[in-house]
Amino acid sequence: QVQLVESGGGLVQPGGSLRLSCAASATIFSIYVMRWYRQAPGKQRELVAHITRDGSTNYGDSVKGRFTISRDNAKNTLYLQMNSLKPEDTAVYYCNAYHAFLNEYWGQGTQVTVSS
Repeated sequence: QVQLVESGGGLVQPGGSLRLSCAASATIFSIYVMRWYRQAPGKQRELVAHITRDGSTNYGDSVKGRFTISRDNAKNTLYLQMNSLKPEDTAVYYCNAYHAFLNEYWGQGTQVTVSS
């Protein structure tokens, strides 16, 4: 049963923008903290940003001021607006649903490539 589905990745030039989306099931979206992670080749997966059910956000140092996480509770959709993209932002981006006492869920990932 598919719970999280990402979309919106692609190839973009340095300085460009992309918006990622993650469609979630209503049950998950209503009670989980939602997060974006990324994993570059040869590197560990890192937390990019997270957003709580009430909209509180937090960001990794490498993306602060450039990326914005948001959620549309009516559409059960998580977003990541990425501006001023750099080649080092190239990675597979994963949507994650976290709850301290329930199963954790991951999306299949979407590739973001920043290159001229």
